[in-house]
Amino acid sequence: MAAGNRTLKMDQESIVYGVIRDVASNDWQFLQRSRLVNCDALLGLTDIDTFPYLTTSMFSIPTEELEQGTYQTQCIHFAASYQAVEYHWEQWIAKFESLLKRMYWVSATVHLETELSGNHTFHWDSPGSHHAPSDDLTVRCEWEHELAFNSSRL
Repeated sequence: MAAGNRTLKMDQESIVYGVIRDVASNDWQFLQRSRLVNCDALLGLTDIDTFPYLTTSMFSIPTEELEQGTYQTQCIHFAASYQAVEYHWEQWIAKFESLLKRMYWVSATVHLETELSGNHTFHWDSPGSHHAPSDDLTVRCEWEHELAFNSSRL
């Protein structure tokens, strides 16, 4: 199977997806400033990144419109498909945390779905009301593994 000049290998696909929740505030000037910082951080990701890729094209940049999905909190969602990214997960997490360090947010969640080692969920929570750009991060990790169960063999 070919896509352009590349031959695609259909094995060990990993899906990564999640959401970064920004700060809800009644201070319109703070919201404009913090959302501009977040937008700049996302647009600053290079689309010629090295594997495991973390690029601008993976992320949504929400609008300010209530009808477009922004009530009080902007939800910045992202998704990507990789070949066996779990073998490079420490590098992917380092890149993601580097992005979070440059943003305003309340929480972030990443789901990793793998064919060989199940599903994993990672949560980052701000220690106070929100995270402002800095080097401090708090992470809580949850792991789940789904197994196929065949009751006909019992």
